Amino acid sequence: MNSIEEKLWAYIDGTCTAAEREQISALIEHDAEYRQQYEELLQLHTGFGSLELDEPPMAFTYNVMEQIRTQEASVPLKAAINKRIIYAIAAFFVLTITVLLIFALRDINWSSGSSSVQLQDKLKLPQVNNVFTSKWMQGFLFFDLVLGMFLLDSYLRKRDTTKRSELAA
Repeated sequence: MNSIEEKLWAYIDGTCTAAEREQISALIEHDAEYRQQYEELLQLHTGFGSLELDEPPMAFTYNVMEQIRTQEASVPLKAAINKRIIYAIAAFFVLTITVLLIFALRDINWSSGSSSVQLQDKLKLPQVNNVFTSKWMQGFLFFDLVLGMFLLDSYLRKRDTTKRSELAA
């Protein structure tokens, strides 16, 4: 597209400034090349204006809307799994294990009577079966087990979907 056509299209579309408009109208009146080009572009512009725009068929519109619905439906599932939730579950497990270790090892006598370290012949450890027999502790461990299964399930699902996407690509 040369500069004459650009100026004439701006003149026809009305996007040029007032000074450019006066200059182009003077060129159209005095220059035969500008006048001929202007008439051709004006006919082309009126021809484009009389064309009717084709509308896509209803099936196309329906298919596009279905594609949008499926994309929107998949987004909330991804947004529902927040990394903060996974980190909170992991922190809960670490805290739980720490509390269990402290609870199990609290009855051990860690101080010795002499300056040199000597191991006793019989080391007295707390009875582990007494720790895990209360109903609260069993419920607590069951709850931890269920949370661990959920965490493992989400990890395995994520790994499975990444492998499937790599195989599909």
